[in-house]
Amino acid sequence: MPAMKTETLAPEDQELLEWIVAEAERRGNAVIQVPRDDKGSGYCFTACGWALHQIPEAVVIGLPEHMAPVLLDAYVDRAATGEAFVPGRIYDDFFEGVPVTFERVARGYYTEFLGSAFLVYPEGDFPALQIIVATPEGKWPWDHDAPEGFAEWQPVLTESGRPESWTPGVDGP
Repeated sequence: MPAMKTETLAPEDQELLEWIVAEAERRGNAVIQVPRDDKGSGYCFTACGWALHQIPEAVVIGLPEHMAPVLLDAYVDRAATGEAFVPGRIYDDFFEGVPVTFERVARGYYTEFLGSAFLVYPEGDFPALQIIVATPEGKWPWDHDAPEGFAEWQPVLTESGRPESWTPGVDGP
């Protein structure tokens, strides 16, 4: 992993960075969980995927807290061994019966949804993908017949709040 300047970090940030690096060295990545609060859904994201494997960091929003790390670990394991994940393509082999797709995260969301990753990448110079999970019925947050509130529960982290790397229903889900 690249050397990081830590002399200017607050003690709690230094401790978090040390945990992230130790987790990444032990497991191949670190997964950071942020619990649900009155402002929105809980979410999880990776740190050190880019530093260790040159794969985009990933974030997933709104999954139950026991499922999100499993999904992120599977993504890192597969991507680190060479599998490419294309935004807008459906992947139905992460969870049985529940499709996922990927979208590029707009830089404007990096601080909010990947904040601790800035301890590893102080300049914010890393790519990031959002893993978007459909309902078990196959509904996506942007579908007009998605469950009420689903788009707020699992927002799409693009500038428009909708897929931008593909057109839903045309060349993507």
